[in-house]
Amino acid sequence: MKRASETLADLSRRAKAAEENADSAKADARDKLAARVEQARAAADRSADQLRDNVATDTRKLRTGWSEIQRSWTARVDKLHSKIESDRAQHDADKAEWRAREAEYDAEDAISFAMAAIEEAEYAVLDATLARADAEAVHV
Repeated sequence: MKRASETLADLSRRAKAAEENADSAKADARDKLAARVEQARAAADRSADQLRDNVATDTRKLRTGWSEIQRSWTARVDKLHSKIESDRAQHDADKAEWRAREAEYDAEDAISFAMAAIEEAEYAVLDATLARADAEAVHV
């Protein structure tokens, strides 16, 4: 099992890759950008499935309340995916502009949630490191 600090480093690398992907997507043609969107959604779905599986099999998470956070996140993701799918059917220029603004707001919200999750992850990693140091000090 990876140490929490290694997992936090993985998160940092993944966040950087997401930033680079978003920056480079601005220059893509629409069809290539649409393909990137589908790939990102598939990756997000895989991550959500993995998170659901991890929570279902890890009773420690149930005791710490992470299960409720995961359920809340899953509901938000499902709602967002449904909204995205229904909004794609809209082709009117005014609705397309509205959809773009809404998608940008959704992205900002997802980023804010991720930032808060990173702060929580940092706290949890530091707390786990302190707990490990305390446990090792008892055994000395």
